[in-house]
Amino acid sequence: MKDIRFATEEDIPQILHFIRELAIYEHMEDQVIATEALLREWIFERKKAEVIFVQSAGKPVGFALFFHNFSTFLGRAGLFLEDLFVLPEYRGQGFGKALLQKLAAIALERGCGRLEWNCLDWNKPSIDFYRSLGAVPMDEWTTYRVTGETLEKLGSAEQ
Repeated sequence: MKDIRFATEEDIPQILHFIRELAIYEHMEDQVIATEALLREWIFERKKAEVIFVQSAGKPVGFALFFHNFSTFLGRAGLFLEDLFVLPEYRGQGFGKALLQKLAAIALERGCGRLEWNCLDWNKPSIDFYRSLGAVPMDEWTTYRVTGETLEKLGSAEQ
């Protein structure tokens, strides 16, 4: 098994580095507004997400950022994988699989009913990888999002 550990506050620069690298891979680097201060507040102070690293020779080569969600149909929590990233030179060596195996183990240890994540439609290498692990796409579902001014407008609308 690959060496996996939970992130600590000292890892915040590495977490932000991996977030930026993932954004470059996904052609979304212009959307990253996260800062070390925000990550410290939301991950380590408010405890709204968790991060694990997979390591090679003691060096982080990939990460997964996840948090709990809740299934009303199952009546219990699940884990939602927000981001999974492995450095390009370490792909195809089992590091991504090790991260997903660890997340599945965490979900089971915590009594969660499922592990879920999103994947960009064009990301065929990741889709093929996820399917090889037995993951199934939720073809009937579309993710919707409100952010920025739209979120502010919706949140301040009078009832």
